[in-house]
Amino acid sequence: MSLYFLRRALGAVLVLLVISVVVYAVFYVAPGDPAKLACGPRCNPEQLRQVREQLGLNDPVYVQYWHFLQGIFVGHDYSTGTGTMHCDAPCFGLSYQNDQQVTDLIVERLPATLSLAVGVMVLWLLLGVGTGLLAVVRRGGILERVLIWLSLAGTATPVFVSGLALMMLFCAYLEWLPFPSYVPLTDDPEQWAWNMLLPWVTLALLEVSKYVRMTRSSMLETLAEDHVRTFRAYGLSERAIVGRHALRGAVAPLIAMSAVDFGSLLGGTMLTETMFGLPGVGQMLVRSVQTVDLPVVVAVVMLIGAAVVVANIIGDMLYALADRRVALR
Repeated sequence: MSLYFLRRALGAVLVLLVISVVVYAVFYVAPGDPAKLACGPRCNPEQLRQVREQLGLNDPVYVQYWHFLQGIFVGHDYSTGTGTMHCDAPCFGLSYQNDQQVTDLIVERLPATLSLAVGVMVLWLLLGVGTGLLAVVRRGGILERVLIWLSLAGTATPVFVSGLALMMLFCAYLEWLPFPSYVPLTDDPEQWAWNMLLPWVTLALLEVSKYVRMTRSSMLETLAEDHVRTFRAYGLSERAIVGRHALRGAVAPLIAMSAVDFGSLLGGTMLTETMFGLPGVGQMLVRSVQTVDLPVVVAVVMLIGAAVVVANIIGDMLYALADRRVALR
């Protein structure tokens, strides 16, 4: 088991290194001259030369990439013209728009994104696993078909359609909920939950169908096994068989899939955050792309890539702990 975890960890480090090379090449090498983007359209040749020197763009590309990696792990020093400013690790540089450290901008907006992602994951697990369990209990009937078709309808509806429909229904027409406005959890937990409810439901609807199908198929596969037939022969009730044995067989793949989807969700909240006005990392990425703020874009893309890789590793490890046979392959 330890060897399996070590192999997965080393593989993750290699993947993250490859991601850093690709991201750096795409955003800093391919576009042309990052100094012009940092300096602005009214920059004169002398100012452009100073910016190029401050950013270290006069060095060869491999030296620039080494400084990029160095900044992530140990920090980086930037010349301000009159002195030196140190950027603590992990350092992705300074924003072209406001000269703030990119890491500080991400830390400031990360709570909103994590609030959205964690709430969505809890909701899709409750709805997906609960609906899948109910579909198994009522298998072969009209209720099973209705539940599956409803979950598919939620998945097939785009975020901007379901989000607008929910806001019009619950905020404008029924007036049951306030129009979403992010309130930090530490300020007012109740208002935080009420304002996050619609974004949670909107994103969760996209994932529910997948968890319904996974729960249903895994449980039906377990119910067809020989030992379950033995339990039935001994007179164990169907509800006990489903709850104690079939559901246990579906837990391992659900845990692994949830970890992977959570990592992907951190990078997939851009539209939802923009639509509901949530000050998260996704909304910041959209604005940074519009203003060509390369350090912010690079940092967020690296964060998303790292989140997906780490989530995959965690998912594999949880799956291996739930099913020891995986670690022996």
